[in-house]
Amino acid sequence: MGKEIIAIAEALSNERAIDKEKIFEALEMALATATKKKYPVDIAVRVCINRKEGSYDTFRRWKVVDTDGPLDNPASEMSLEAASIDHEGIQAGDIVEEQIPSVKFDRITIQTAKQVLSQKVRDAEREQIIAEQRDRVGHVINATVKKQTHDHMIIDLGNNAEATLFREQIIPHETYGRGDRIKVLMQEIRNDPAKGPQIICTRTSPEFLRELFRIEVPEIGEDVIEIMGVARDAGSRSKIAVRSKDRRIDPRGACIGMRGARVMAVSNELSGEKIDIVLYDENLAQYVTNAMEPAEVSRIIINEDAHIISIAVAEENLALAIGRNGQNVRLASQLIGWEIRVMTSKDLENSLQEEVGKVVKVFEEGLNVDEEFAMALADAGFSTLEEVAYVTPSEFNAIEGLDDETIRALQENARKAIAEREEKSAASELAALTALEGIDEDLARKLIAHGIKTPEELADQATDDLVEIEGLNEELAGKIIMSARNECWFKEDEPESGK
Repeated sequence: MGKEIIAIAEALSNERAIDKEKIFEALEMALATATKKKYPVDIAVRVCINRKEGSYDTFRRWKVVDTDGPLDNPASEMSLEAASIDHEGIQAGDIVEEQIPSVKFDRITIQTAKQVLSQKVRDAEREQIIAEQRDRVGHVINATVKKQTHDHMIIDLGNNAEATLFREQIIPHETYGRGDRIKVLMQEIRNDPAKGPQIICTRTSPEFLRELFRIEVPEIGEDVIEIMGVARDAGSRSKIAVRSKDRRIDPRGACIGMRGARVMAVSNELSGEKIDIVLYDENLAQYVTNAMEPAEVSRIIINEDAHIISIAVAEENLALAIGRNGQNVRLASQLIGWEIRVMTSKDLENSLQEEVGKVVKVFEEGLNVDEEFAMALADAGFSTLEEVAYVTPSEFNAIEGLDDETIRALQENARKAIAEREEKSAASELAALTALEGIDEDLARKLIAHGIKTPEELADQATDDLVEIEGLNEELAGKIIMSARNECWFKEDEPESGK
C-alpha cells in the first residue's frame, strides 16, 4: 500500500502541478477523517505518512485542560491531573498522543479519502492560482466577462484565474454581456473565511485612471512625468494633476497628446468620462487656481490652521466654478487635499471684513487699545492674541511709530489676556462638570486632566475608558456617565413660562 500512496502523490503532483507535500498533507487529512468515522465519538486524530516509504501511523490525540470539573469533550480532552500521571511536567494546552491501529483502504475509506483529497487539491490549486496573481495587484488587466448577477460580475483573468467585480466597482450605466472584453484594475486579494481568497477588481477607483494614463502616456511609464494626484467621479468627470521632471517636456501636452488622442483614448475606456489635466505647482495658490479650471479665480485666501481655502470668482463664473451638483469644486478639493469654499468677490470681501471685525474686537478688548490701532495690527497680519504675545519684536516693524517699550507692553497685555481667557475657560469647564450628579471638584479636575472637559465628552465615554482614572471604580464611572447622558441626551426641553 505504501508504494501506491507514493505513486498517488507523485501522479497528482505532476498532473495538477501542486507541491507534493500538499498532496501528502491532503492524504493525511483524508486518512484521519476516515479513522474518526470508525469511532462512535468525536475523537481527535493525527496521521503521519512516511514520505519515502509510503507507510503511515495513526495517533489519537487529547488536549490537556486544567479543570476541576467535568470535561466539555472527554473524547478529545484530558484533565491535567490525569495527564500528569504518565507525563511528568506536562502543562495545560499540551497535547497527549497515543498510537492506535491505522485504517485499511477499504471501500468506505477510499471514498472518504477521495472526497477530502479532491477538496484539498482544489484548495491547493486555488492557492497556487492566487499566489501567481499577487504580482498583478495594482495593475490593469484585460479580462473576459464570465458571469453577471445583480450585485457583482465574475470575470476571467486567464490561467484559470477568476476575479469579482462588485456593482459599486463598475462605472455607472455600463452594461456587459457574457464573453465581452473588459479592462480592470486588480485592487486586492481579499481573504474570505467562508469562500477563501478572492481577487477583487475595480473600474471606479482613482488608481485605475492613474494606471490607464501610465499605459497610454510613455513619459509617465518612463517616470519623466509624475502624477501628483487624482480625483474622480467615475463615469462623469475626473481631475488628474501632473508635473514634469524635464523642463523641456510639457506635462499637460504630453498627457493630452496630438489632437487629444491620448486623453481621448483613456476617456473612451471610461465610457466617455471627462478628464481635466491639471498642472501641478509647488505654490499652493497657483495649484488651486489650476485645479479650479475652467473657472477663473480672482482671489484666494488660505487658512492654514483650519486647512480651508476660500476663493473668489466673478459672479458670472460662480456656477462654472462650483460645477454641476458641486462637482468641480468637490473634485478640486479632493485633488488638493484642502477644503475649498467658492464665493463671489463681493461675498469674499464681506466675509473678510467680518473676520477682520472679529479680530479687531479681540485686540481692542484683550490689548486695551483703540479701534484704529487694533486695525493696524490686523493689517500687519496679526490675527490672534497668541501671535501678538509670542512673536519676535521685529514682526512689529510693519507698524509705524512703535518703540520697544510699546511692543513690550502690547505683548504683556496679550499674555495677560490669554491667561485670563484660559482661566475663564477652565472655570467654565469645571462648573459644567461639577453640575452633574456624582462629580465633585476633585473628580472634575481629574476628568479634565484626562481630556474630558465637557458633559458631552463624558457622555460619549464607556466605563472601561474611565476606570483607569484614580478614584474611579466601575460603579462610580457608570453613574457619572449616565448623569452626563441624562443631561445631554435625554433631558427634555423645559416648557416656556406662561404656557
